[in-house]
Amino acid sequence: MSSTSEQDMLIVGGGPVGATLALALQLKGINATVLEARGRGAAHQDQRALALSYGSILILERLGLWDELEPKATAINTIHVSQRGSLGRSLLKAEEHGQPALGYVLAYGDLSAALDRAIEKLPGITVHYEAEALAIEPGHDTAQVKYQYQGQTYTIQAKMVALADGGRSLGDIPGLERETKHYGHDALVSKVSCELAHDNIAYERFTPAGPVALLPNGPRDFSLVWTGKAEEVQALLALDDASFLQALHAHFGDRVGRFLTVGKRLTFPLKLSYLKPVTAPHLVVIGNAAQTMHPVAGQGFNVGMRDAWELAQLLASTPLSTWGHEAMMQAYQASRKADTRGGLLFTDFLINVFSNDMVGLRNIRSLGLGLMDLVPFAKQHLVSKMSFGPKG
Repeated sequence: MSSTSEQDMLIVGGGPVGATLALALQLKGINATVLEARGRGAAHQDQRALALSYGSILILERLGLWDELEPKATAINTIHVSQRGSLGRSLLKAEEHGQPALGYVLAYGDLSAALDRAIEKLPGITVHYEAEALAIEPGHDTAQVKYQYQGQTYTIQAKMVALADGGRSLGDIPGLERETKHYGHDALVSKVSCELAHDNIAYERFTPAGPVALLPNGPRDFSLVWTGKAEEVQALLALDDASFLQALHAHFGDRVGRFLTVGKRLTFPLKLSYLKPVTAPHLVVIGNAAQTMHPVAGQGFNVGMRDAWELAQLLASTPLSTWGHEAMMQAYQASRKADTRGGLLFTDFLINVFSNDMVGLRNIRSLGLGLMDLVPFAKQHLVSKMSFGPKG
């Protein structure tokens, strides 16, 4: 059995990016329907760490959520960037750039719960949980979404559809082409405790095998992101805890003392992936569904948050009768091109330069890291890019 309905605004995906879009639209008086494949509250216990840029914090402030979330977040006041096997290093400090913090680390579940609670208070946002999108068809007057909900198949025609499902579902969408670059590396993520206090310092250490990052998360713990060749990371996954902690210390060094405990370890393959274009008639793709980046610079999720915010501003300033028309779609692509392309190129550049052990390149990298501390403009440019994107 199936039925068809019509909407002005439909969001496919109720995770943080889709929820941010729904709330940003409500600030402008625009109602939305959200299709979320997971059950209600399914993500609220997810302890994966999100690195929120200062720009994302400003968005959460505008949504009225940051006061609730800040006590659960850990500030990053300093970022320590170094290269294994050399003396070159650079320190980025929030106080030197007029920001209260360079970013914050927050559990995915805490952010999801806060967004969901805010949505539940707003009658203008309707969420269908356990509603799985099956197909999306852009069209001349509307986009059509077929989905399964409570054992039945439904179709919604909407003036505007935003796909924000993180790229988990759906195959090809007419008019959109995905390009993917596989790095051949995996990332291992976990939570570790250390001998020394983190002092709100995040560490980004580049090695020939790939970067390793430690992000302060909680009073004494770090969230760990350890990247390397797929077979090497899978071998790390198989180690017992004591052996893993020894391997981490040998790989990272002594900056935080001994590693004392490690939590559950998970791995995932690393890739750079993006859609060309990210729009079709009456359809726009945002967040990780539009572009997936290497986690080296913490850009991916934050670019997605800016996607959602900018799309809401554009919809609010566009007459409803012209939603999804070519002029609006071109305006969205133009407004986001510099940010998304900048994030993709920036992360790919870091991987290509800092994870390459070519003779002579190590000395150049070491010199560059040392000089960055002596060139305030270079540091300001880097902090601005990481905090706000190219337009910050």
